[in-house]
Amino acid sequence: MVDTSRGDVPAPPVEEPRGCLFALSQPPLMIFLTVVGSLLLMAALHDLFLL
Repeated sequence: MVDTSRGDVPAPPVEEPRGCLFALSQPPLMIFLTVVGSLLLMAALHDLFLL
């Protein structure tokens, strides 16, 4: 059997890709989504009760 190793140098650790849950855990994004959601809620309530 042929030895195909390249010496004793370890392979660099592979970082796992970060998904959607990591993005949603960021405070600036959550603040932005809260502001947009509250504006949509206020617009919907205005349409329902005042128009």
